[in-house]
Amino acid sequence: MKIKKILWLIPALFLGVVIFLQYPKLNIISGYASKNMASTVFITGRSPESVLQHDNNMPLISLAKVENNGLSTTASIYGLMKRKTVCHEGIGCMLVNDTYQPSSTFPVPHRQHSENPCSFPYGDKEQTDTIFANIDYDALESAVETAFIQPEIQKTRTVLVAYKNHIVAERYTEGFTKDTPILGWSMTKSILATLYGILEYQDKLDLNMAAPVPAWEDDVRKKITLNHLLRMQSGLEWDEDYTSISDVTQMLFLASDMPAVQAEKQSIAPPTEIWNYSSGTSNLLSGLLRKRFGSLQEYLDFPYSALIDKIGMNSMIIETDMKGNFVASSYAWATTRDWAKFGLLYLNKGKWNGSQLFDETWVDYITTPTEGSNGTYGAHFWLNAGGKYPDVPKDMYSANGFQGQRVFILPSKDIVVVRTGLAEEPEFDINSFLAGIIASID
Repeated sequence: MKIKKILWLIPALFLGVVIFLQYPKLNIISGYASKNMASTVFITGRSPESVLQHDNNMPLISLAKVENNGLSTTASIYGLMKRKTVCHEGIGCMLVNDTYQPSSTFPVPHRQHSENPCSFPYGDKEQTDTIFANIDYDALESAVETAFIQPEIQKTRTVLVAYKNHIVAERYTEGFTKDTPILGWSMTKSILATLYGILEYQDKLDLNMAAPVPAWEDDVRKKITLNHLLRMQSGLEWDEDYTSISDVTQMLFLASDMPAVQAEKQSIAPPTEIWNYSSGTSNLLSGLLRKRFGSLQEYLDFPYSALIDKIGMNSMIIETDMKGNFVASSYAWATTRDWAKFGLLYLNKGKWNGSQLFDETWVDYITTPTEGSNGTYGAHFWLNAGGKYPDVPKDMYSANGFQGQRVFILPSKDIVVVRTGLAEEPEFDINSFLAGIIASID
């Protein structure tokens, strides 16, 4: 009998030790579990069971008990650190804290969803079959297949290959279709940068202007420009560590006003002296974007009227924080086809169905390597200029997100590739994957 009691105590003691060691993180763990569940169910229509089995099946996150109630979700770790997420049509779901005041009149973006008789990418009509003589379609299908061959390791969900504005290959894993929105995570940063490119093209801002942050006016931070922020070389302190209680995890899972988090950080180096990837910087830029408009409604409408709805990314939604700021570091959702449209906009240098959204030189700007990044980063886009992927052209650039969300743009090959999933390098071999696709298109 005593042996049975001891055996029963062992897992209980182990659990107690885990909770004790991770207790400071519990607020963030339950926050992630709550937010991820709420947004995925509300925006994609997937089942809570599927989210628990796949999306929230991560170390520590899987410990959370999550309850979904349609428009809200709560999560806790064995009854501790209960966190709530609430959802609203038009702006998705937001993780809330004790300062949250429910409102039935929360502003939402005005959308312009109109059916377009054109085929992809300019409209909603299915493309007619176009056969390119220079494509080895069997080899292309084999290259796409490599992304799905080890599902428990690679965890690929969707792949789309577009060539000369045509979809030439497309595949979805079970439970996902062309109509399933995918969380882009940090691909959202590239959406945000594009909004700045549009404003620049409209002569409404100068990237070399000082960032308009009142608290910076009387110290060294007054020298930080919009260009410095877009290139992640502001010199502001920031810790982008997702495995600990860091600046980024506290911002995403504790803060009410996310742009303020980076704005309050001190300078640790003059602008351009260091390159430091910062999700806080992207949300600061989102907050600065808001200041350019006379009302919250105008700010909420702008990304959709100027970019998203204009190129028919009708599935896209960018979630906000509790103060109504777009979480431009992390929370844009769109179908794989709509993410591909974003890539094609860049492949076509800002021209969309006869309209120029941003100047052609904007592509040169965002693909110019930022000093200190070793050729891997431009302006809110990732680069292959340093040859990180040796079998891929060096002119390739991409929007990158957590767990391997990618929109790859290959100008010299006239190709856009979208890959989404739950795993990234080294589990998913980007170099071999892209090399196989490129080899199939002569």
